[in-house]
Amino acid sequence: MLFAACSQYGPENPAVKESGPLSLEGMAKMFAQLPLDSSHLQEVYEAVGASSGNGYDEEYTMGCLMNNPGTGVGSPVGTKAANGYKNPLRNLIRNYFEEHPGTKASVDEMLEAIARSDYQLYWPYSEDWDGVSYPIITFDPGYGAESNYGYAISYNEDGTRVVDSVFVNEKVARKRPVWVLNSNSDAAFTPLELFAAGPAAKRSSSVPSTQSRPRKLLMKSFRMLRNYDSWFGGASEFFIKCGSVEGFNASTEAELKLYTPSVTDFMVVVKRKYVGQELPFEAMLVSDFTQQLDKLAFLIIEDDGGTRTSWKCQAMVKIQSKTYGLDLDIPYNEKDDIVWRGQLSAHYFEEEDIVAGRFGDVIVSFELD
Repeated sequence: MLFAACSQYGPENPAVKESGPLSLEGMAKMFAQLPLDSSHLQEVYEAVGASSGNGYDEEYTMGCLMNNPGTGVGSPVGTKAANGYKNPLRNLIRNYFEEHPGTKASVDEMLEAIARSDYQLYWPYSEDWDGVSYPIITFDPGYGAESNYGYAISYNEDGTRVVDSVFVNEKVARKRPVWVLNSNSDAAFTPLELFAAGPAAKRSSSVPSTQSRPRKLLMKSFRMLRNYDSWFGGASEFFIKCGSVEGFNASTEAELKLYTPSVTDFMVVVKRKYVGQELPFEAMLVSDFTQQLDKLAFLIIEDDGGTRTSWKCQAMVKIQSKTYGLDLDIPYNEKDDIVWRGQLSAHYFEEEDIVAGRFGDVIVSFELD
């Protein structure tokens, strides 16, 4: 698997400050004062494009910007050589703090704080950029707001740089480039696109499988019916969690103890523009779906962070027509939106070749192959 090697996101690196030069608002003001040229626009465009191609949102984390210019989240370090840009954005930021000291911290300490923060540049609808226009730079005001002020950058014919304060909302972002300073919420996770293979069966090797070809349960498509967050926060990050018992073939209660239930857990990032659209996937949920698997636990959440908690549930199996429950602890965060959770019967997946159902405000289709 490939992970976000240049990101420093994690619980030990919270947002730097709520106000001041290292707040989201302060960072937006700082970026608006940088002497940006076309090479800097290209740097951000390449980085957000790489992140998007790796299954993440259109984002350029401060960790990547400072440590590996032009690299997207999920790309291995060194994908874009630092010397690929003669004057990367990080140089402009260093120059800015050298010219505007204003704090007791040294310039190097300020840059390190930015690199270790969970801040990022989010560029919605970046694929529609004309390759020339300069951005409006704004920040996520929080509290679910859908509009804010921003700094529109432009140049007069004589080369004079102009920065205007303008109103910005998602409608504006669809028509012209907008860079949003917000907090990253997905760089610590690996989206479905970057998984090299499905989950391995967690079954005791001492129990032989009697099936020559295991049946596989796949998630075939995913459709989001509404955006879950303010557009300033970016795409919706869904975590699909499926609890089951892989390759279950026990014939006695004693053999039941040899099995440990497993949880398939992966992230699906759905960009705002894809609301209502069916997105195809080929995601493995259960790699060895036996006749004795009676019910599996299924949970869909939209990530919003918070304190770690868990859903205590059971996967159900059959031994000689008698049903047994195996306990599961499926983790999620207390602020997450629980889109849907419950048990799904094995018979549900056998009704048709591909079955689809609505789970809260998403529609998921499955195939038992």
